[in-house]
Amino acid sequence: MPATSHPRPRRGRRTSRLLAAAAGLATAGALVAALPQTASAGEKTTSHWPGRYQDVQLLSFNDLHGNLEPPAGSSGRVTELQPDGTTKTVDAGGVEYLATHLRQARKGHPYSITAAGGDMVGASPLLSGLFHDEPAIEALNRLDLDVTSVGNHEFDEGARELARLQNGGCHPTDGCYGEREFEGADFPYLAANVLDEKTGKPILAPYWVWEKKDVRIGFIGVTLEATPDVVSAEGVKGLTFKDEVETIDKYAKVLQRQGVKSIVALVHEGGFPASGAYNYDCDAPGAGDGVSGPIVEIAKHVTPQVDALVTGHTHNAYVCTVPDPAGNPRTVTSASSFGRLYTDTTLTYDRRTGDIARTSVASANHVVTRDVPKAPDITELIDRWNVLAAPIGNRPVGYISGDIGNTGTESPLGDLIADAQLAYGKELDPETDLALMNSGGIRAPLTYASRGGEGDGVVTYAEAFAVQPFANTVNLQDITGAQLIQILKEQVSGANEAAPRILQISSGLTYTLDLTKAGADRVVTDSIRLNGQAVDPSATYRVASNSFLAGGGDGFPTLGQGTDDRVGADDLTALERYLTARSSAADPIEPPAADRITIVR
Repeated sequence: MPATSHPRPRRGRRTSRLLAAAAGLATAGALVAALPQTASAGEKTTSHWPGRYQDVQLLSFNDLHGNLEPPAGSSGRVTELQPDGTTKTVDAGGVEYLATHLRQARKGHPYSITAAGGDMVGASPLLSGLFHDEPAIEALNRLDLDVTSVGNHEFDEGARELARLQNGGCHPTDGCYGEREFEGADFPYLAANVLDEKTGKPILAPYWVWEKKDVRIGFIGVTLEATPDVVSAEGVKGLTFKDEVETIDKYAKVLQRQGVKSIVALVHEGGFPASGAYNYDCDAPGAGDGVSGPIVEIAKHVTPQVDALVTGHTHNAYVCTVPDPAGNPRTVTSASSFGRLYTDTTLTYDRRTGDIARTSVASANHVVTRDVPKAPDITELIDRWNVLAAPIGNRPVGYISGDIGNTGTESPLGDLIADAQLAYGKELDPETDLALMNSGGIRAPLTYASRGGEGDGVVTYAEAFAVQPFANTVNLQDITGAQLIQILKEQVSGANEAAPRILQISSGLTYTLDLTKAGADRVVTDSIRLNGQAVDPSATYRVASNSFLAGGGDGFPTLGQGTDDRVGADDLTALERYLTARSSAADPIEPPAADRITIVR
């Protein structure tokens, strides 16, 4: 049975490990939670209370994705709503600055907790991703992160690799980097709803208790139940993902039985605010009215025993009050992504009841601005890893004439990647007809301005890696014209109807997306053309896509029905070869027009 634990001693001492992998076992299902038993952060006493109420600071962030250095382009900016109703963009992010902001925020707060909502690693830039995200974990240790839930990207390399990130040790294939052995995370990863298929038990500790003197707050961590839909099958092999609400309610009861009445849920699932401004009031006109999406239903149904929800996954920013099932106000927060924001929440702990006084909870998002001093210890960490990464990351792979962005229903970068995969597919099989790319697999833009002294317009390997860090292979498969039509309709129907996932398409494929219609009808069947010709439902087409899509991922089950599969190199190799073959300093690639999908609104 899981045991409670206390905050780890800061700096220089490590907590006991939370996750162990049994030696010699071949599957992720062998992972079993090892339960923490660490010393209290402060002397526990109930003989003297300085007052009935104690303010506890909860600092939180989510979806860091290993972004240690300031993110490039739009990924490194946030939108700020001005008093006059206009908006402006602010440069934000970079762990050197995040560390400084968090340390400044903690001053004057003896009761302070730092928590995260998952996706701390995975889909990371080269500086962290090249080293299986060891740099990101080391940085989070220095940020004094207390606890985080897992996110879907924590499973990109499978549960055994997640165990290594928690427990430490050299990578089983690549070994140790430099002269240091990786020590693992000082903080617990929580995965209450991720179960070993064989044992039916959580693969990580489901909850954790922060305790200082007479104040106790429990944390339950879950990721989205649909994680298998957004992660490769290999990454979630041997695992079962359970309903978020049922799981949180289950462990809230466990904590209550242990006398822990103040509870925060760390939920790697999110929402969509009506405004992209980080300081938008999503409680207007009424509580929670300005936010939609999966987290709203979760928040409405999670037991009232939970006092606040720290969320993530959608990379949006919001601080909302969504009523719980009893109709009481409850704070739900998300701090965008990539370390651009952090949330500062004040939880007022009632020593008499042991619970949070909900009516006095205050919360706000804050920008991780770059006008503060860099944290020297984080700078040292980044510099050390950059020395190892530089020989690989600084190599030029292509040239562009301007920014190539990754936002919009159809993005210029999405077109470029689809074209790169089509070109690579034709190298494998000249009969390849088209390529499809999922927008969620495009993690960063290509920016024209030089970032590391390489020169304007130069695309380095590190920049290309940041765009496609998943190491998916480019797969070829045969599908019928009828299946192609169905695939395009699956963008806006079935699992994707509520939140459409629009595929990025290669040159020659065109169609109309009519947003005035509903469901599958939004893709106008008669408008679908390949090289100017109507798609023949009975014909066979050779399609290139990444291995995630080819397996039916992202809500495209029909893609998983293709035949005559052929597996090529990874998608980053396809992009690199395309850029190298088609660009030079004298003749850079122009940003694609993103005009293959005609949108009717």
